[in-house]
Amino acid sequence: MSYWLMKSEPTAFSIDDLKNMPNQTEHWDGVRNYQARNMMRDQMKVGDQVFFYHSNCKVPGIVGIMEVVREGYPDHTAFDPQSKYFDPKSDPEKPRWSMVDIKYIRHTRRVISLTELKDCEPLENMQLVRRGNRLSILPVSADEWNIIHRLEEVAPT
Repeated sequence: MSYWLMKSEPTAFSIDDLKNMPNQTEHWDGVRNYQARNMMRDQMKVGDQVFFYHSNCKVPGIVGIMEVVREGYPDHTAFDPQSKYFDPKSDPEKPRWSMVDIKYIRHTRRVISLTELKDCEPLENMQLVRRGNRLSILPVSADEWNIIHRLEEVAPT
């Protein structure tokens, strides 16, 4: 099993939106970065665990846990001229973009803020806290996954 972190602006799609979807499951569409696309297409597997991260908000941070329930497949929004994710260069015969399906597992007990993650010395090498990292999908090591779960149990300082 692998671990991931996926970012979304809560005004676009939040942890509550995922929880309220039929079967608490939704496709993760609209990713238009090749490195992030490659992770979804080539590396994410059914059963992988994912932190849901709210970005570009008052308190960015980890707000929930999800699970990959369908491996990478073509992102249909790339073919829809009415979609904000439309890509006229993407061809259904040779799709350029991929997505996965994710399922809501639970909210975290509290928001684990980006500030708190940056201040946690054992997480100093985590991709999320590295300067200049703007990817919307990031791998998380098993150690980082466990450290963040322990953080969830204690009140921030």
